Amino acid sequence: MLSGKFVLSYKRGKRMIILSIRTDKPEAEIALFKDDKKVDEIIWEAHRTLVETIHLRIKELLNTNSFDWADIQGIVCFKGPGSFTGLRIGLTVANTLAYGLNVPIAGSVGAKWQARAINNLLAGKNEVIIVPEYGGEANITPPKK
Repeated sequence: MLSGKFVLSYKRGKRMIILSIRTDKPEAEIALFKDDKKVDEIIWEAHRTLVETIHLRIKELLNTNSFDWADIQGIVCFKGPGSFTGLRIGLTVANTLAYGLNVPIAGSVGAKWQARAINNLLAGKNEVIIVPEYGGEANITPPKK
């Protein structure tokens, strides 16, 4: 199991391959980074098809750049605020990939979320599980009587 810290498993001079995921709005975004340098990205109108398309888009991004799932060495994600369902789907994918690939994960919020999360990964931090920040209390409809 992953701990809060991790030992960087890549050699000096070799770049860390990082997958970035943002799914808080109808337009989803994924990107690949080598350390803090963006390699490529895909932005698509996911809205109600996010659950059906996110894995396909990640695979497409990896294949286009001659990578495979096993090449991912870290994951960063936007954790909110935003769409309840979008965040839930995106963070579930990110957390599951991090666990399954045994790689570190970091999340952040705000305008420079990607840079902060990547810097945390490169500094050896691992949040293990990213929890969404919805930006407010849940609005739960009371049951009908």
